[in-house]
Amino acid sequence: MSKEITPEILELVKKLEEKYSSKNQDLAAYLEGRLYEDYIPYWDYIHLDTLLTLQKPRTRIPDEMIFVMYHQVTELYFKMILHELEQVGERDKMTGEYLKGKLKRIRRYFEILTTSFDVMGYGMEPEQFLKFRMALLPASGFQSAQYRMIEIASTSFINLVDKNQRNRFNADSDITEMYKYIYWQEGAIIVESGEKTLTLHQFEAKYNEQLLEMAHDYKDKNVWARYSALPEEERSDAELIALLKALDSYVNVNWPLAHYKTAVRYLQKDPEDVPATGGTNWQKYLPPRFQKRIFYPQLWTENEMNEWGKSWVVQQLNG
Repeated sequence: MSKEITPEILELVKKLEEKYSSKNQDLAAYLEGRLYEDYIPYWDYIHLDTLLTLQKPRTRIPDEMIFVMYHQVTELYFKMILHELEQVGERDKMTGEYLKGKLKRIRRYFEILTTSFDVMGYGMEPEQFLKFRMALLPASGFQSAQYRMIEIASTSFINLVDKNQRNRFNADSDITEMYKYIYWQEGAIIVESGEKTLTLHQFEAKYNEQLLEMAHDYKDKNVWARYSALPEEERSDAELIALLKALDSYVNVNWPLAHYKTAVRYLQKDPEDVPATGGTNWQKYLPPRFQKRIFYPQLWTENEMNEWGKSWVVQQLNG
């Protein structure tokens, strides 16, 4: 028995007609097409069958599957974070409330990422990891372009310049010139020779052009630029400032130190540390106190910046 067409349904049909007619489209044709569509199930909506075929370890060592899946999960979270940062950059009329809402989402994603990193730290047997990692050369998490994009979208580009070269520039310096001294290069340099690792060569060949283009694009629409353009009353909002500092801490302290803690467990050996798979200098690259990379130095005290990363270490020592 067919149900009566209610005024609510008629109103929706009217709105659909307005929508399609504005594009010179025939609503009746679209409605007829819906008659032949099947109901979409969960597994098709998220392409589950395809998703579960994307884990392709290079060895038969069981724990490599954990390594592959966790990195894929990480990249999906990075994509979610970039989705929020893109909306911040493209927003026509920025307000403090809107920015706080996006920063809360990003903080939530990073909370999940950092607290879940024990999956890497304790979810693999060290003996298995030290075997299968040799089949990954020269691949490295260092090559995550999405993480670099998060950095670029979060801060003025000068804050991503190597700290030993930063005094050569100011916030208005040419981005192309500053990019030559981007901080992450130092993390993939062979210590003995000073030459770039294959890991870095691969990364630059694939992503340099894209990252440099993004850096130019986000010059005036990164998080700091959007915050700085707010009225003074909104900029002084304590909650907004706390959220900016949380983003700074998660990206530049908590996340790299979660990696460092895991690297120490698997790679720190006597009498000599095991090198990372991509040849990255993890002992100097990961600890924040060496990089001193800070997105929003204007929001931190001199003492906080001098002890950058120390609070995380204290927290870990206290359990």
